[in-house]
Amino acid sequence: MLEIDGLTVAFGEKVVLQDLNLRCQPNTVHGILGFNGAGKTTLFRTIYGFKKRDKGRCYFQGRKVRAEDIAFMETDTFFYDYMRGREYLELLSMHRTDFAIDRWNAVFELPLDTLIDTYSTGMKKKLAFLGLLALDRPIWILDEPFSGVDVEGNEQIFQILQRVKQDRTILISSHILASFTTVCDQISVLKSGGIAGTYTREQFPELENSLRLEIQDRIGDALDGLV
Repeated sequence: MLEIDGLTVAFGEKVVLQDLNLRCQPNTVHGILGFNGAGKTTLFRTIYGFKKRDKGRCYFQGRKVRAEDIAFMETDTFFYDYMRGREYLELLSMHRTDFAIDRWNAVFELPLDTLIDTYSTGMKKKLAFLGLLALDRPIWILDEPFSGVDVEGNEQIFQILQRVKQDRTILISSHILASFTTVCDQISVLKSGGIAGTYTREQFPELENSLRLEIQDRIGDALDGLV
């Protein structure tokens, strides 16, 4: 289990996360849902270690989380210049003898022997996703994995996540609620710097309705006197 207790993170005087507590079960896909600016990316980068926490702890299986436990796919993918897709995957899987690059790539059909610089945004996302598989770590963190990916790519990622979650703890964020309710086993709502609630699959309709009403209230307040 991934356990986060009392996590507080600030940028100068601006507190983004305040005494946040979260439990993520193994063998599940756990969604982190929040409006823009809620702190989803800050949470993910803090768990990984890119951002220093001001307070709190992150534990995995009873010990402190290490970067070596995590395969992290950020929203904006980054690749070295003049690198080919195959070289990228070979680099990430160099500690393994069982990662079949071409068999996995048969799912996405990427041009692995051409420079990554020539890839579209969606193709780069798919390559980064293959990189997660190559790393083979027990915790996956995916920040907006479906952004910039076409319909077919989204479905491919959905199906792979359902298969590989049996050996991993997976956290994802998304701005598309439908993608959450399709792939997630649990969804936690990030609001006002903390987790406002966690919903199981059976409670997803309740979450959807609550979110819809909140958005309607926001829109109504904004439009009053305009139309």
